[in-house]
Amino acid sequence: MTTSTVTAPASAGKPAAPDPARLRRRRGIAQWGFVAPAVVFMLLFFGYPLVRNVVMSFQHYTPKTFFTGEAPFNGGDNWADVFQDALFGKALWHTLVFTAGSLLGQFCIGLALAVFFNRRFPLNGVLRSLILLPWLVPMVVSGIVWRRILDQDTGVLNSFLDTIGLGGHTPWLTSPGMALFSVVLVNIWIGIPFNMVILYGGLQEIPRELYEAASLDGASAWRTFRSITLPMLKPVVTVVLVLGFMSTVKILDLILALTDGGPADSTQTLGTLTYQNSFVQLDFGAGAVVGNVLILISAVFAVFYLRANRTEGK
Repeated sequence: MTTSTVTAPASAGKPAAPDPARLRRRRGIAQWGFVAPAVVFMLLFFGYPLVRNVVMSFQHYTPKTFFTGEAPFNGGDNWADVFQDALFGKALWHTLVFTAGSLLGQFCIGLALAVFFNRRFPLNGVLRSLILLPWLVPMVVSGIVWRRILDQDTGVLNSFLDTIGLGGHTPWLTSPGMALFSVVLVNIWIGIPFNMVILYGGLQEIPRELYEAASLDGASAWRTFRSITLPMLKPVVTVVLVLGFMSTVKILDLILALTDGGPADSTQTLGTLTYQNSFVQLDFGAGAVVGNVLILISAVFAVFYLRANRTEGK
């Protein structure tokens, strides 16, 4: 009797090679699994309010809507009413002046302080920590404190000016010609620490060898600052200006605490106008219109500035 033995192929004991398509699918699912929470968060807390605000700007939305749920569409009536209102034009101009003045003052003083603290000297860290205090104080608290300081009759600033013989009766917050200027100064004081901290961090990343080479070539301090410091700081400057613009153009609490948009609407901005339309006059459709204008201004500024900066970098 003859017994035959069948030999299995050598490849039968080896595991099958993974399917590249399946691996790609698994990797894609894993990637989306990590991204999904952030996407859901953005859609819920940013996407939905934005879409809802746009829809509301085309509705007749009143306090009655909260009870009846009725908010009929009225086309572009809300937009037409807002744009035809003389107060909107004033608020837009005040917003531009307030934002430009604040950004210019905050950036220039913040950059000067960053350059000053970039060198070593005694108490450097202590002084930098003290300068951060205005940034740490809540905006409303800062506004209330400065309102007391700038009071025409009992304010510390006028008392000091009167002591040194420089008048002392300036209506910082009660004069239509001075109120916006005063609000800009207070906002500059608040924003200086943020600019200083970010720019100081950028200065720390500039290689010291560049300054040593400039010194050996006999370059002056101004030439070194203009040819080395500013070009190397350009990415940081972009971040500071964009973030500063986003936070400044929509400021509400500081102006409400200082002047409440007055006197005679001289400090009325798009932010305060949104608040006034929505929560004082209870015209939520008009408030949504002004809010959408603010969002559009911020988006246009961010896109154009970043694109211009990217083009120059190439």
